[in-house]
Amino acid sequence: MSRISLVLLILSISISAVFAQSSDSIIGKYRLPNKLDVEIYKVGDKYNGKIIALNGYEDGQKVDYKNPDESKQNTPLIGMEIIKGLKFDNKDNEWIEGKMYGPEKGMTFDLKVTEIRDNEIQVVGSKYIFWHTLIWKRI
Repeated sequence: MSRISLVLLILSISISAVFAQSSDSIIGKYRLPNKLDVEIYKVGDKYNGKIIALNGYEDGQKVDYKNPDESKQNTPLIGMEIIKGLKFDNKDNEWIEGKMYGPEKGMTFDLKVTEIRDNEIQVVGSKYIFWHTLIWKRI
């Protein structure tokens, strides 16, 4: 009986290891539903992201004119870091505690990445008690 238990234990550990996401599997380039292309990269033990292409975003918006800080309203969107501070949570296998700036509204939201698949990631953005789940496509 103990051999069967040992085999089952090894099998379950092997299967969970196959399905576990590594912390760096979030690194890459993604197309967001609003047509922005973002590159996510590692900075220390956290993950940030910057805009790398606009693809006709918001009818041609190229600068951050909706930013509530008037001194930043002429900042180009290309190269702007809009994702900051995502960190990998080994326990829940998610990236949590991130912040994302949305130039289409000039607002910052809480961000977490809940799942990574072959060609997409599932993200949850929230502000106060409101939240929204989106799929970003890997490019």
